[in-house]
Amino acid sequence: MSNMDMSEALRMLAADRGLTIDALLQVLVEALATAYKKRPGAADEVIVGVNPDNMDITFTAYDVDDDGNWINERDDTPKREELGRIAAVTFRQVMGQRIREVERERKFEEYANREGDIVSGTVQKTDTRYTLLDLGRVEALLPQAEQVLGETREPNARLKAYIVEVRRTPKGPQIVVSRTHPGLIMRLFEMEVPEIADRIVEIKSCAREPGQRTKIAVWSNDKAIDPVGACVGARGGRVRMVVNELRGEKVDIIPFSEDKRDFIAKAMSPAKVSEVRLSADETQADVIVPDFQLSLAIGKMGVNATLAARLTGVRIDIKSESEVAAEGNAVVRRPAAAATSESIYAEGEWKTNVESGAMEWHAADGSILSQEQVAAQSGGTTEESKG
Repeated sequence: MSNMDMSEALRMLAADRGLTIDALLQVLVEALATAYKKRPGAADEVIVGVNPDNMDITFTAYDVDDDGNWINERDDTPKREELGRIAAVTFRQVMGQRIREVERERKFEEYANREGDIVSGTVQKTDTRYTLLDLGRVEALLPQAEQVLGETREPNARLKAYIVEVRRTPKGPQIVVSRTHPGLIMRLFEMEVPEIADRIVEIKSCAREPGQRTKIAVWSNDKAIDPVGACVGARGGRVRMVVNELRGEKVDIIPFSEDKRDFIAKAMSPAKVSEVRLSADETQADVIVPDFQLSLAIGKMGVNATLAARLTGVRIDIKSESEVAAEGNAVVRRPAAAATSESIYAEGEWKTNVESGAMEWHAADGSILSQEQVAAQSGGTTEESKG
């Protein structure tokens, strides 16, 4: 192999594998050193030099003494004919393996610093355990735990996903991505809303129930810019792009407020709030809503109330106006027919279970009863038991 042939081979290889000439030259040096040591009578150690301009190759040999010192430096460059054979064998046997190692390391370094970033890929394979996304030169793993329940993943469909981890493996980097991570929402808005990318508008907090609903709290560092309007976009165009990528997941955009009561009230959207009663340490709040807004405030399976609590960082109990009005006389007793028996309820109050959305009676003695238990044991309906 002539110097020109070797130079051309390196150039073509670099272009084909997406590597730099310098990276390939380093591989060549290491590979030639390995090939040299397999020669009969080879020195203990060798330094291979390659001139990148004319591809001249030199071998500087050394012996190693008992103390590990390199001694007897000398030129041991093979003759041109032998060097050509060594280079040819090196390209066939060693270069391929070393190039694959360099490629794997380069891909790992490329993605290792991208944890928390968003990638777009094509669905290649999907089963009950995971889905593989083709990102181009590498594949990403979407585990079942990071998939949105009920979301379809048709072959060749394009998906955006959030990088949660990049692992180094013998076969190359393994990129683990998520479709459920709240960070996906934040990155999608960053892509669609220039004001967020420019740090004019900030996403202060995000709470998500994947596949159902997301709430984000936004704040503007420029009083002239409405943070909610910036995220919604003209005719809802910006938020619609995010919702489409999330396959129809509802997104509530809430204006952040440093006033906890105001923030909690807005976080209950789309429900309208009559009053927010905040504890002294601001860790718990009673949210009072009109009776007809109670179901909306709680949300399906308690999702709206749960997300509002996560978004604000405050434990929230939701009450209707009629429940609050009845709290002054919140003693539940047996009907008159059973008046001779001891009252089965102590003083207490009705509260909403944030997880299930159901109303529960919290008695003063610490016991908790469902609406059905109250109705059954009091001999009347649930509404009658409340007051």
